[in-house]
Amino acid sequence: MKAKQPICSVLMLPWLAHGHVSSFLELAKRLAKKNFLIYLCSTPINLKSIENKITQEFSHSIQLVELQLPALPNLPPHYHTTNGLPPHLMLTLKEAFELSSENFSFILKELQPNFVLFDFLQPWAATAASSLKIPAAQFFTTGGVTSCFMIHFSRKGSLRFPFSSIYLHDFEEKKISQILNSSSANGVRDADKVFEGVQKSTSIVLVKSFKEIEGKYLDHLSILAGKKAIPVGPLVRDFIDDGDDEGKASIMEWLDKKEQSSVVYVSFGSEYFSSMEELQEIAYGLELSGVSFIWVVRFPTGENIKLEEALPKGLPERVGERGLVLEGWAPQTKILRHTSVGGFLSHCGWNSVMETMKIGVPIIAMPMHLDQPFNARLVQDVGIALEVKRDINGRLERDEIAKVIREVMVEEKGEELRKKSKELSQTMLKKEDEEIDLVVEELLQLCKIGKTN
Repeated sequence: MKAKQPICSVLMLPWLAHGHVSSFLELAKRLAKKNFLIYLCSTPINLKSIENKITQEFSHSIQLVELQLPALPNLPPHYHTTNGLPPHLMLTLKEAFELSSENFSFILKELQPNFVLFDFLQPWAATAASSLKIPAAQFFTTGGVTSCFMIHFSRKGSLRFPFSSIYLHDFEEKKISQILNSSSANGVRDADKVFEGVQKSTSIVLVKSFKEIEGKYLDHLSILAGKKAIPVGPLVRDFIDDGDDEGKASIMEWLDKKEQSSVVYVSFGSEYFSSMEELQEIAYGLELSGVSFIWVVRFPTGENIKLEEALPKGLPERVGERGLVLEGWAPQTKILRHTSVGGFLSHCGWNSVMETMKIGVPIIAMPMHLDQPFNARLVQDVGIALEVKRDINGRLERDEIAKVIREVMVEEKGEELRKKSKELSQTMLKKEDEEIDLVVEELLQLCKIGKTN
């Protein structure tokens, strides 16, 4: 059978972080199912990490396009991604990415897409598209709250936010202020690059979210941006069995022996690494809670840290079969879907929040940095999470960790959270197609406008 002619071609340019690339890929898959042709553009090292996630179904509709970054000191090609990047090279990576704008322009001229979707730090992508009369829009892979806050901060220069339920503690204000005021390439603040990208977008911006939980923030973002903020849905990857089958089997066997909703899953994402002090407090908190747990511990690439040395002495013996500590990797989706899992102790990265919401598991929120404090306040406000409070200096305390784990996993409050989580999960499943249909409608309209210019 002859393949249908694509109704629109879109070139996507995500930021060089795994969570951003994966969000763009999931949006690409949903648009591809609506007969869009997608060019997903990133560095070779990032594309290599996702090429096996493009199944035969999408082999013709999603094409990977390599973006070469210029050679800069101390930034070899395997560092053309934030995954495993030493923190002191982040500014260098941002500079290299911006210097690739000329290469990106060549790609645009060659492919001539109908539309360009770009990420939060590259307004230069919109400039390149505009020079060729190609419409472009910014896609926020963070949620509506954080997207709204970044524009609010850039325009107002203030951390005070007009929503009482989304507040920042003093120590969080300091950390977030440092991040927002940090410089990107050419000495421009990251927050200002975000706003510049919004200004250079056409009449819309896309947001990885959905109205049922973030309607008021999306409305406020539309007002601040002067553009229609359109949610694209949670973009949670379809469940696929992949990874270490032998390792998965042993984890599932361990879970099968546990009672329903009795296990807390503990993980802080692929790009955040707990300090030794945090590791100790989390470990003692899990021990004091008396609750069964699976804990995924990760260490930075290149650091020679042994798991047994990072944990409190004698912890495995004291918790026995109640605890399972894994290093580096675990099949997160499969674990969260297991009936024995009743809570997720999470850093509240937006991808993890969306995945957990869709599966319907309550969250024990322990935000670390970036957008995570906003996400933690949001899920608590929605009624599917409780947050672990820190001391006045921002430090974690084992007794507080244990207390909140027990509230979610053992006490009556946990049942309310689980009920609300399941209800929200059902809502998300029903609304997902509606949201992507609206995105398709908007993009097709803008593609038509672009063709007439």
